[in-house]
This record gives sequence, C-alpha cells and structure tokens, in this order.
Amino acid sequence: MDMAVNESISISHNLEQFLIVLSVSLSIATLSKTVPFLRKIPYTLLLVIVGMALAFVDIRLISLSPELILEIFLPPLLFEAAWNLSWRNLKAYWFPITLFAIAGVVISILGIALPLQRFGGMELAIALLVGAALSATDPVSVIALFKELGASKKLSTLMEGESLFNDGVAVVAFVILVGIPLGTGTFDVSVTLAKFFTVVGIGVGCGLLIGFSLSFLTQRFDLPFVEQSLTLVSAYGAYLLGEKLGGSGVIAVVVVGMVLGNFGSRIGMNPRTRLIVSIFWEFVAFFVNSIIFLLIGDQIGLSSLEDHLSLILIAIAAVVVTRLLGVLGLSLISNTVANSQISLREQAVLWWGGLRGSVAIAVALSCLLYTSPSPRD
Repeated sequence: MDMAVNESISISHNLEQFLIVLSVSLSIATLSKTVPFLRKIPYTLLLVIVGMALAFVDIRLISLSPELILEIFLPPLLFEAAWNLSWRNLKAYWFPITLFAIAGVVISILGIALPLQRFGGMELAIALLVGAALSATDPVSVIALFKELGASKKLSTLMEGESLFNDGVAVVAFVILVGIPLGTGTFDVSVTLAKFFTVVGIGVGCGLLIGFSLSFLTQRFDLPFVEQSLTLVSAYGAYLLGEKLGGSGVIAVVVVGMVLGNFGSRIGMNPRTRLIVSIFWEFVAFFVNSIIFLLIGDQIGLSSLEDHLSLILIAIAAVVVTRLLGVLGLSLISNTVANSQISLREQAVLWWGGLRGSVAIAVALSCLLYTSPSPRD
C-alpha cells in the first residue's frame, strides 16, 4: 500500500515539474514574439537566461538521466530536420555535405579538444568529449533567414544537409568517447573506426527498414491523424531499435526521416496529410527547443561559469577558429575533387552559419550529467 502511495506521489511530482517547465518555456517563447524590445533577442537565448536565473535562486526544474535526455529530445529534432530535407537537393551536393559532416566533425573535435588540453589544462579524454558535444551544428535561425532573403538553394542545402548529418556523426562520436573518461572504454584508432562504421551501419539499416515499411503501409489507407502518429512512433521507434541492436539511434532517426519525407510522404500521403504532418513536426521542434534551452540554463549555476570562464573562452575561440579552418580547407578539397564551386562568400556564410543549437545543447546537458554527480558542483 505504501509503495503504491509513493509511486502516486512520484508521478504527481514529476507531472508538476513537467508542467512548470512547459509553462515557463512557452511563456518566454510567447513573450519573445509579442513584446517589442524582446523580439530582437532570440527566444532560445531568453530561455537560457531565465533557466540560469532559476538556477541562481536554486530552483531545480527537473532531473533527467543522460539516456533519457537523448531519447526524449534528439529524435524529434532530428526527424523534423530530415523530414524537410529534399533528397534531390541533397544528391546534387552530396560530396561537400559528406565531407563537412564527417571530416568536419573530426576537425572540430580535435580543434576544440587540443586547445582545451594545451591551454586549459583539461584531461584529453574530457576535452575530446567536450569537442564531440560542441561539434553538432544547428543553423535553424540561419536557414529561416535564408528563406526570408531568398538565398540560393545551393547554400541552404549545404548548410542544412551538413547540419543534419554532422548531428548524427557528432552524437555517435560522443557516445563512443563518453566511456573513456568514465573508465569503461579505451581509445584505439582501428577499434574506434570499426566501431564507428558498425554503429552507423546498423543505424542506417534500422532507419531504412522502418522508413520503407511505413511508406508502403500508409499506401493502404488515408487516415491523416493515424499517419501523423505513425511518423511520431517511427522517430522514437527507430531511435530505440537502433540503440537496442547496438547501432546509432541518431542515424536511424535521420534515415527514417529522410525516407518518409522524400518517399513515404509521396507515395502514401495525399497533399493534405503531408501538410498536416509537416505542421505537426514544426510544432514538435518548437516545443522541444523551448524546453531544452530552459533546462540547459537551469542545469548550470553562475558560480560554475565564473569558475570555468577561461575554459569557456578557450572553447569559444577554438570553435570559431576550427570552423573557419574546416570550412576553408574542406571547401578547397570539394572544389578541387568534385568541382563544387563553393565561392569565398558562400564559405564565409558557412563559417558564421555553423551555429551550435539544440542538438549540441542536448548532448552537452547529457555530458554534464554523465560526468558530474551534482549539476551544481
């Protein structure tokens, strides 16, 4: 009887926490769109500031395990981006996108980790983990600005395609590297590469299996809300199946999102259903973004920022410089090998457009909980 009462209290407490987080995050997001002087500030930045203010007065909004953070936040963010990425445009610029997504992540990890170790005195294992967490780009606001200004399809595809795939690669690298500082894994180049390709391969297989299965299934009926629900199930199902089989759940979500967005929605959904599903996922992405930026602010106390200010400045400088070197170097290779014709102006936009957003925040929050017994320490 006591156990049932305790479980009931725990469920009620968790629900109250969730409602508080939801109310605060959506209120800030709404104010950022309605109050004139707040419109100039990105609502995600406002959420981080509010979260830090709550942390300053020692209000802990919610406590989640690292695994739960990745399982809740990453699938919808990745699926929404993959759903909206055109396969035709992606195929036209596959070489530079692949180069930026894979080689760019490696350059980013090393370019961030080595300065943190050399100038910040951080252990190499921890520095590599930080580098992996900060390698995922998320230029959502930049893409939105491209649409307003009428930027070229080439530039939009390069930036969005790179972001989508380097999210997957960065998270896979993070998962592989996280065991090293915890003492549960070791770093060996050949073993790490073999593990990387195995994890990615299983993830791709899971994504293709679920994506094509649902694509042919939805051909048999025309029920918009059922089909919408199936996309939600496929996003989380692909992630869980990929992880269960020892692969990358992130890659599985990216693949299933691309298959359903480019194939399944064409053969199994009428135009009205596609519009309903697209609007639904746009809302889900906004919903998750609103929560995740509030939580990252709440998890970091101001005292922690002050204590690690030098490391923060080193990391910021490393991210900016590494991004510049990566874009210039990889663009030169792509222009030479594949005649991609990425101009210096486009390279400058790619450099400054490589923002770190929701995926990097989710991984960083997970990293914080992995490596620190108390978020306030």
